[in-house]
Amino acid sequence: MAVTGLCGTVILLVENAGTDRFRSLEERLMSTTKMIAGAAILASATALGLLGAPTASAGEGWGINGTFAMSSNGEWAKINERYQKQPSTRGTWTVSTQCVSPTECTGTVTSDQGWSAPIYTNSGLWYVKRVLPQWRYCADGTPIEGLQIYKFYPVGENAQVDVNSDEYAGEDTTTGPSGSCGRNQWPAIRMPFYMKKI
Repeated sequence: MAVTGLCGTVILLVENAGTDRFRSLEERLMSTTKMIAGAAILASATALGLLGAPTASAGEGWGINGTFAMSSNGEWAKINERYQKQPSTRGTWTVSTQCVSPTECTGTVTSDQGWSAPIYTNSGLWYVKRVLPQWRYCADGTPIEGLQIYKFYPVGENAQVDVNSDEYAGEDTTTGPSGSCGRNQWPAIRMPFYMKKI
């Protein structure tokens, strides 16, 4: 078997039963090219069909929407990584989110405790951040603010990530500014967080 180029035409030498036959690859290349072009057209049509589908219906299952009972468990709280019991908090959140993909969602949380804050996703986790203006007081009565961050993910019965679950677990962390109350260490309180749709 040999391949020879002749004036831009590719010729294939085929040995068959002792007889040399020449066959132009043009026919084979044309049929292969038609097959590839057909596959490309089919793939393009499929992609356009998927892209043309409404994103709202596709994204409805990606976000968190509804009313949820939440709790931060002060029994297991840590202050600067040392266990120290703190008051637990319970409440009801109304959550509304919009998503452009399973990993890109934003929205608003409204608490029955009188505050609202943005909610968003990052690396598969949900975040709610808000500033607490008078979080703690120094010995001289000076108030310091804290940044409260709720970080959580959907969890199933086996305590593993389950994107279809209406239950969420994570942590509630509040951190004050470094240097507050004359101390260089940031005051930080961290406690387990749980939320379930009601």
